[in-house]
Amino acid sequence: MTRYFRWWHFLFLMSMALTVSGCSHAPAFDVMGSLFPAWLLCIAAGALLAAIAHLGLVRYRINLLFPLLAYPCLAAVFTFAIWLMFF
Repeated sequence: MTRYFRWWHFLFLMSMALTVSGCSHAPAFDVMGSLFPAWLLCIAAGALLAAIAHLGLVRYRINLLFPLLAYPCLAAVFTFAIWLMFF
């Protein structure tokens, strides 16, 4: 019973810490005096990584069943991963 309580207590504290950490300043870069939103950089990097993944799949001759669905999903996964790693 005490292990369950400790796990639940830890989970509650971590969820509260993650919720409160979003109250900081907006993620933006200063580019020549104007603020450049960080999500644009993450989208560009995600699209670039999806293109690199496409080249890797073509090189190893891996055919995707639904490429029109797979590549935007790959770009989204890469975008969200970059966002979570850096912001």
